[in-house]
Amino acid sequence: MTDTPWEPPWAGTEAEHLTGALDRLRATFRWKADGLDANGLATRIGVSTLSIGGLLKHLAFVEDYTFATKMTGAALDAPWHTAEWPHADWPFTSAADDTPGQLYAYWDDAVERSRAKLAAALASGGLDQAAHVTDGEGNHASLRRLVCDMIEEYGRHTGHADLLREAVDGRVGEDPPPGWQPESPPTP
Repeated sequence: MTDTPWEPPWAGTEAEHLTGALDRLRATFRWKADGLDANGLATRIGVSTLSIGGLLKHLAFVEDYTFATKMTGAALDAPWHTAEWPHADWPFTSAADDTPGQLYAYWDDAVERSRAKLAAALASGGLDQAAHVTDGEGNHASLRRLVCDMIEEYGRHTGHADLLREAVDGRVGEDPPPGWQPESPPTP
């Protein structure tokens, strides 16, 4: 096994490249969020209300919502089904009430579920298959569209996490260093 398992393939299929790009962004985001205590997870810069803790919870929700509800029409499980919806900022604002362990677990568990659901969907129908979600006029998104949307979501929020992490302790960089593994559990 390579010491940079998040690297996309050099020459793979379209599905391998798209999932590889998504996993590279997931790894970079997790590295930016890694090992922070409650203060580090709550750090904000300027007038922004964004925090790495809020991003962890938001992206955990987006993972579950995309690869459960949008892909298959499945209902969301805890903690999402009891959330204060339709308040779109709920994952960001409620993260302040969660422990670091909860925030990391939300994200780690959601990504694990998403990887399994995406792999099963790719094996059974590929990127061209129709997802459950529609545009309101009966046109279903393809699985390809959902994966591309997730790449865009992580691209935006990994940039946010990059700035936030630099403000916490100066950590900078494009990718995790070779051999990096998430802290489990995170540092108290």
